[in-house]
Amino acid sequence: MALQLSGCGYNDFQRLDEQSKAAWSEVLNQYQRRSDLIPNVVATVKGEANFEQETLTKVVEARAKATSIQATPELINNPEAFSKFQQAQGELSGALSRLLVVTENYPNLKANQGFQDLRVQLEGTENRITVARNRYIQTVQEYNVLARSFPTNLTAKVFGYDAKPPMPVPNEAQITTPPKVDFGTK
Repeated sequence: MALQLSGCGYNDFQRLDEQSKAAWSEVLNQYQRRSDLIPNVVATVKGEANFEQETLTKVVEARAKATSIQATPELINNPEAFSKFQQAQGELSGALSRLLVVTENYPNLKANQGFQDLRVQLEGTENRITVARNRYIQTVQEYNVLARSFPTNLTAKVFGYDAKPPMPVPNEAQITTPPKVDFGTK
């Protein structure tokens, strides 16, 4: 019996399921790191008297929305909840990007060492999020290939190993549209 189970991919499902959960936990860990840094960035930026309040408000609102969604390991098995969570994280990424772009117009803020340190930490965290998401994507891909390939797809059906949802890209249509380049015809 043990020999039959090892040949049907059961152990591979166990291994890949655990790997995907661990990879997702690392994604959540990096999102949490970013969320923890944001209040420090906002407090530092607020010190700049004439900074655009609207930009700060959007960052704070996006963080609140992103942290209001309960991130559990089961989230990766619920495509709708998973998509909402990723959309909220995408909105937070966008708000942070706008904040960092706007800060370029404030020489005092750019010269503030505390802000510079926080900016470097945020940029590093965004890179860590990308790496963690890529690892998750690779692990889910390997799991899904196993779940859909013969004969392991039979094991998947028997034990209820459904394919896992891919990492959604909330602004996919926007990022796949080629940019318009106009050099003018003067």
